[in-house]
Amino acid sequence: MAALPDGTPLYIGLMSGTSADGIDAALVAFLDDPADGPRCHLLAGHTHPWEPALRAELVALGEGGEAGSLDVLGDLDARVGIAFAEAAHTLLARHGVDAAQVRAIGSHGQTVRHRPLATPAFTWQMGDAHRVAEATGITTVADFRRRDIAAGGQGAPLMPAFHVAMLGSGAEDRAVLNLGGIGNLTLIPQAGEVRGFDTGPANALMDSWCQRHTGQPFDAGGAFAASGQVLPGLLAQWLQEPWFALPPPKSTGREQFHLDWALSAPGAAGASPADVQATLLALTVETIADALRAHQPATARVLVCGGGVRNPVLMAALAQRLPGIGVESSQAHGLDPDYMEAMGFAWLAAQTLASRPGNLPSVSGARGPRILGAIHPA
Repeated sequence: MAALPDGTPLYIGLMSGTSADGIDAALVAFLDDPADGPRCHLLAGHTHPWEPALRAELVALGEGGEAGSLDVLGDLDARVGIAFAEAAHTLLARHGVDAAQVRAIGSHGQTVRHRPLATPAFTWQMGDAHRVAEATGITTVADFRRRDIAAGGQGAPLMPAFHVAMLGSGAEDRAVLNLGGIGNLTLIPQAGEVRGFDTGPANALMDSWCQRHTGQPFDAGGAFAASGQVLPGLLAQWLQEPWFALPPPKSTGREQFHLDWALSAPGAAGASPADVQATLLALTVETIADALRAHQPATARVLVCGGGVRNPVLMAALAQRLPGIGVESSQAHGLDPDYMEAMGFAWLAAQTLASRPGNLPSVSGARGPRILGAIHPA
């Protein structure tokens, strides 16, 4: 672990995204850079595996399944909290860090339902933060999304404020693209209002389809997609989904974009599994390109983070679809793409403890800046 000035507070961010492919734990410090202001330094990272049966329950619930009873929901909330605490414990133990050195944990939890357009709107992230605080002995900040929802916002995406703080540039129109289970963009112009929104499915559908047909949890290296051909008719059918035409602010999740949605398109019937995988990848690329063209056509550079940055077929397709725009990993700017969101939730915890807002109303549509999250003292 890098040497730090004495007394530098440490933070942990805990995040499990739409794909529910593991709990990312990031140990970070925020240090002032004379030129750029506060910078986030990743000191250590760990991806903690989900217990398979628990993950299966969470994925089914996230896709719109019914839990069956309050007892089931309460049990899930407790077990997710325990799993998040274990992720933090493992991170600290592997790197020889005492919990007393950590000022706070920012815990996102696991989203199981996100309904920003319901009346009333709501979002739900499981993972009892009381258990995280009790098990670790570290103050835990959690439940970040619901205050923004209560203020009339979408509750998502929440990373744009962190992206602007760490990756903003006055020299060019820039975008930060998170390729998680769902794709989302942060649009950072040279001048003017920052915007951010979900673009649609990214890894979640590709992972689910890959699991069903190859038994593998994800398409390693994009090989499965590369073995197929894009089906233009099927792609066109998927792109007719009304959600894609909605203006920002907008957000979505697995409850909307799941395999039953994809397979309901007539063009999916009888198609080869490899061709469907290739077309799912093309859907991700097209929706991102369409969003950039519509909302920030002068974008000079796209900084990519999330699991999709490890898929060379997806990255090459994006670069081809965005000629004249630099497409590169956030690593080129000092932020590890695998732990970007976990780092972001550590940053949100620091914002909350400092009584500073964590949302951007121009992104979420909230009535104004809000201090996010609930604090669970050690």
